[in-house]
Amino acid sequence: GRNALIASPPMEIRAAVLEEFGKPLVVQDVSLDGPKAGEVLVRVEACGVCHTDMYTASGVDPSGYAPTVLGHEGAGVVEAVGDGVTSLKPGDHVLTLFSPQCRECVHCTSGKTNICLAIRDEQNLGHLPDGTTRLHRGDERIRHFMGTSTFAEATVMPEIALAKVDPAAPLDVLCTLACGATTGIGAALYIAEVEQGSTVAVFGAGLVGLGAVAGAKLAGAERIIIVDPSEDRRAKAVELGATDELTGGEDTVERILELTGGFGGDYTFEATGLVNVMRQAVEAARMGWGQCVIAGVAGKGETLNVIPRYLITGRRIAGASFGGARGRDDVPALARLYLEGKLPLDAFISHHLPLDQVNEAFELMERKDGIRTVLTFD
Repeated sequence: GRNALIASPPMEIRAAVLEEFGKPLVVQDVSLDGPKAGEVLVRVEACGVCHTDMYTASGVDPSGYAPTVLGHEGAGVVEAVGDGVTSLKPGDHVLTLFSPQCRECVHCTSGKTNICLAIRDEQNLGHLPDGTTRLHRGDERIRHFMGTSTFAEATVMPEIALAKVDPAAPLDVLCTLACGATTGIGAALYIAEVEQGSTVAVFGAGLVGLGAVAGAKLAGAERIIIVDPSEDRRAKAVELGATDELTGGEDTVERILELTGGFGGDYTFEATGLVNVMRQAVEAARMGWGQCVIAGVAGKGETLNVIPRYLITGRRIAGASFGGARGRDDVPALARLYLEGKLPLDAFISHHLPLDQVNEAFELMERKDGIRTVLTFD
């Protein structure tokens, strides 16, 4: 009845706001309106700090906007649901999906892609599906970064952009599946579909690259070559299943060919965002059937130079947005694999910090200190 028609007053929450590009985030109180139809209020428990957050904060991202609450690698607990929400209820544990899954659009029903079209246009503008925001300061609206805004104590998101996960798994570990870990693991499992006994090369040993190593290992790859200049990161990759290490450089393709009897990798994965490394990943894929999966995001206007002969002689290139994972279906399955001891997500997390130290998390990333920093909310 009648009470449902009376809008609940906005909540006051702590959030990290990008006020101005190139300046530190400002942790402050903002207002969050309750969920409208099809939306869900989530109390955020943990959030990974991803390179995309830093990329936008720097002002380099041409599609960036301010003011906005950053953060997208979030995990939390449902507090309330709006009208018409059927798949979630208060108390459910969820991961936030910047890559939603409506299960109804022409893309979702095709079975060919994980790139859902349902709310894409409004989401790219920092709006919820109805073209408005739930975040504000008085009359000033604050946009929802990637439709998620999880550098905050709570967020309101569409039902189709939340993955319900097993409550037995700790949210400060599972949050990595809301972006980086799934992008790498999925690149191996869902895009490449790595086969038992295959040879794999992974370029870059940040969270996405390490996810690709873990995914390839899970799929039964026999050899996994890791390419990264950082000794610490290569060691982490070996811990996760890499069998060979290279530091990278001009001769990387030749070195990979030497290691593989002159053939190259059945599958190669690029997780650096550097177009010259992308080219090496293509050239290090074997003739006949080698597949190169690009998971890194290059800078605006940069192009990938590929000699067509590499393609004519049987190599293929694929992209990996969110690792090809269909968020509401595949992410809960990955969480179950973690609980079964088959996905070592704990190994990806190097630091835990409170929300107030979010700028320190960016500094750790700039210094390449550790793999993933997770913000936690008390």
